[in-house]
Amino acid sequence: MPSHADPAIPGFAERRRWYFRGAAKVVSVPGLILCTAHIGFAGLAQEAGITMAQAVFMVLFIWALPGMVVLVGAVLSGAGLLAAAFAVALSSVRLTPMVVALVPELRGPRTRRITLYLLAHFIAVTSWVIALETVRSVPRDLRTSYYFGLGSTLVWVNMIVVAVVYLVAQGLPPVVNAGLFLLTPMYFLTSLWGSARERTAHVAMVLGLGLGPLLHLLAPAFDLVGAGLIGGGLAYAVHLFGRRSA
Repeated sequence: MPSHADPAIPGFAERRRWYFRGAAKVVSVPGLILCTAHIGFAGLAQEAGITMAQAVFMVLFIWALPGMVVLVGAVLSGAGLLAAAFAVALSSVRLTPMVVALVPELRGPRTRRITLYLLAHFIAVTSWVIALETVRSVPRDLRTSYYFGLGSTLVWVNMIVVAVVYLVAQGLPPVVNAGLFLLTPMYFLTSLWGSARERTAHVAMVLGLGLGPLLHLLAPAFDLVGAGLIGGGLAYAVHLFGRRSA
């Protein structure tokens, strides 16, 4: 019986080359939008009294932007440490399906489990979208190097963005700082709108945008929760009605 030798293990030079190919994908429209959103996050964190070192630390260890915004919101509301940690963890649960979808694409025949655990830290909406669009063109043994280049570069670039904004924002007019503050919700809105696969999601967002200001006048303490529950419930009803009438 002829023996079939295992394919050669990629060397350091080849892994380095694919690492930089992944890093190069940061220069893209999604990467630019994410950097813009971190400009807004830096303005938000500064208004909340978060120091530059703390904000950069949050980018490195929390990474997903919604989790960082939730933590800043918890700080502003005076929530305790356990409550803030629970809120951040709860906001990160939404990333679980992304991890489940991407990790099998990254796993190669020799990939160690610890490597996948470490790479899962870099999974957020932007890196996930870019990776799913490009990773299948990468040799399977080199996909972890490719994604590590993509994910790690997104992190350190946005760490630099947050630090630079802290250094220059203190000398900016209040109107400019307010504009930076608004970049974060605009990023969330446009990202959710663009990534929605069904019209029902668009209906839910439109209803939420309309109900939010109204409920803020009627019940300020429950405006976001109420807009989400009512808008999401109505959108789901529209979805069920559309399926039955189809």
